[in-house]
Amino acid sequence: MEVMNFLNEVTSRYPEAISFGPGRPYEGLFEVERIGYYLDAYKRYLSEELGRTPDEVRTMLFQYGRTNGQIHELVARALRNDEGIQVSPESLVVTVGCQEGMFLALRALFRDPLDVLLVSSPCYVGVTGAARLLNIETVHVPEGENGTDPETVRRTVAGLRAAGKRPRALYLVPDFSNPTGTCLPLPARHQLLELAEEDDLLLLEDNPYGFFTRTGSGLATLKALDRRQRVIYLGSFAKTCFPGARVGYVVADQQVQAPDGSRTLLADELSKIKGMVTVNTPAISQAVIGGMLLTHDFRLREANKPAADFYRENLAVLLDCLERLLPPERREAAGIHWNAPEGGFFLTLTLPVPADNALLEESAREHGVIWTPMRYFYPDADGDADGGAGPDQDPDPAPDSGGGHQMRLSLSYLTPQQVTEGARRLVALLERSCL
Repeated sequence: MEVMNFLNEVTSRYPEAISFGPGRPYEGLFEVERIGYYLDAYKRYLSEELGRTPDEVRTMLFQYGRTNGQIHELVARALRNDEGIQVSPESLVVTVGCQEGMFLALRALFRDPLDVLLVSSPCYVGVTGAARLLNIETVHVPEGENGTDPETVRRTVAGLRAAGKRPRALYLVPDFSNPTGTCLPLPARHQLLELAEEDDLLLLEDNPYGFFTRTGSGLATLKALDRRQRVIYLGSFAKTCFPGARVGYVVADQQVQAPDGSRTLLADELSKIKGMVTVNTPAISQAVIGGMLLTHDFRLREANKPAADFYRENLAVLLDCLERLLPPERREAAGIHWNAPEGGFFLTLTLPVPADNALLEESAREHGVIWTPMRYFYPDADGDADGGAGPDQDPDPAPDSGGGHQMRLSLSYLTPQQVTEGARRLVALLERSCL
């Protein structure tokens, strides 16, 4: 909340600035008329394919619905086509965005004070925020150049067990993670699955950006590779359809023991918690997303090709502009460098000076460009009670410590022309502060 409040405040004071801050989809890709079209497609599906009467259709659209969701079968078909994930529809819970899915999974899995959640560092703040609300201890696994390192995870798990703790699950975004843009290589995915089996660890895989690759085809998800049901898959239609629907889902096909001693799906346990939190996911939102799945023959990867092409162009433009404006000799002498993600919405720029709130203020005021200080995404430096710095404190850590010398650049909410101009303005800032 601190980072969102601060960025919103800066943006409101400098409305003409070009912002590399938001990680939301580009609005020019949306067509309002399609909402009615998708709703009609879903209504036809209910009446023509499922044989629902007009009264039943009305009830399904206007009333409270099944807690697990109404479109679980359609989502399962899309997962099979797009990701090669073969799961029963009954193992899905349709949620109010991916954030609710995280909350439900954490609430179901973590019951003992000794249970620990492992998270990458830096990390998406939504999961650490949910863990904090649930009083779940988080332990941070430093992210490497290619994302989460399996051997680092193994050492962390061993250390926690030696200290009497119970590492319960690891949260990660293998594909073009927020905030760094890293992508976990295929061998590391296999290693993590082996580690999870050997060390009795669950993997919470969050995959909002997997469709948006520079090459057009992505790596297999952890869940697609999962043969031992070690992966709980957190999905969302925010980036692949549109965020306003607020529809996500959890694939939880693990067998667990119910309070009466019987075996049941973890999805059913999540549904019980959901019933006490949001009751059900709005039927109208599900209907629109269901209609979109039906319209595109349950192949969202193909349906998202225009969006993937748009983000791919933006990423290429940003990388080309940085390369042209800051050639290797110049940036290396100054200690400036950045990564080159293979897709997604984000990249990381590292500076020889603190990328703090003071520099962001100067950037917006003097140069008309906004970005996000990376330190907000480090769980141990986000202003919590454990000693992290708050928004008005600007520590000066080493360049490779706590993200203090790094900025996140998000390219998803801008046109290619804005990306070009934003890069020019950003380099003007760097010339004044670093070169």
